[in-house]
Amino acid sequence: MTTADSPEMPRVSGRISRDELDAVLSVVNTDADELMHAQPSTVATAFTWNYEKGVRPKLAKLYEKAKRSQWNAETDLPWGTEVDQEKVVMDNAARTGGFLSGGLDLSGTPLASWGEKEFIRFGIESQNWTLSQFLHGEQGALICTARIVESVPWIDAKYYAATQVMDEARHAEVFAKYLDEKLSGHYPINVHLRLLLDDILSDARWDMTYLGMQIMVEGLALAAFGFLHQMTTEPLLKQLLRYVMADEARHVAFGVISLQEYYQGLTSAELHERQEFAYEAAVRMRDRFLQQEVWERMGVSAKETASIFMQDLPDRAMFQSLLFSKIVPNCKKLGLLDAADGWLRERFTDLGVIQFEDWVDPTSEEGLDAPSAAPA
Repeated sequence: MTTADSPEMPRVSGRISRDELDAVLSVVNTDADELMHAQPSTVATAFTWNYEKGVRPKLAKLYEKAKRSQWNAETDLPWGTEVDQEKVVMDNAARTGGFLSGGLDLSGTPLASWGEKEFIRFGIESQNWTLSQFLHGEQGALICTARIVESVPWIDAKYYAATQVMDEARHAEVFAKYLDEKLSGHYPINVHLRLLLDDILSDARWDMTYLGMQIMVEGLALAAFGFLHQMTTEPLLKQLLRYVMADEARHVAFGVISLQEYYQGLTSAELHERQEFAYEAAVRMRDRFLQQEVWERMGVSAKETASIFMQDLPDRAMFQSLLFSKIVPNCKKLGLLDAADGWLRERFTDLGVIQFEDWVDPTSEEGLDAPSAAPA
């Protein structure tokens, strides 16, 4: 993930403390079987009668690029590709040194008695879980971006956000299709992802929707998609992710461009509220994806596997590095690192991730374009 202009990727520890683990596992999804989830809203709808296009040139340019970069989920991907989930699991384990390599200490856990059959099944369930969370996150982005269209006061931002609504609908469509046709099962939304989406949507201020979705969640999405794009050997998923990542890079840029202007007019106290929100969202997402639902489906309590999560896990360390490499630089661009006497800089320093503040992102909007034609 490095480029000629970017430093070598630092690593964040993949270890989670016992207290953090207990806090994560204490929150459970109480409506996992429900098909609907209602989130009350008090957002104010903002009309603007100023239709002059290009008042904000960067947003206008991004809007034009979004129009040129639309793709069709049905026709631009080779859906005839056969996907062998078991082979994907075995290939990934061979390449990355996962569970099948025996690199973790499994003594004292139910996994100590697992054989190849159980580990392969775990890998398959993990694929199903991961793509399910991508799907749920894309619907969250769809709803949040529709709210931005409704609430942002600038016509250039409304125009661009409307293209993102289309993007997010396509992303939900494509992940649902991949899950239905290529994988072997769905999972409900992870409770911590749902709570983050609820937090974003429960705040009536339009810029908080931007910050939560465009900067934090979309930054997380780019990290997750980039990580999986690097790791997977499955060609259809690799191409699918390449298309989605090109869209997501524009989405993050949309948040940065819009909030840079708006945050210049906020007070120190108002900026501190945004700092706290960004920090809490980053910490929540850092260690929350422990796949409790996968362990349950495998007949294992996540608490019984606690000793595994308290070890240094290379894959989690790499993912956390990718996550913070996108969030920290964008918080700096927004002026959030050093606002309010550097409150957020201190928090990111304590987390050991401040070194990412000048990271050059190779998947940024400037460096990542959508494929110009359908993949072969």
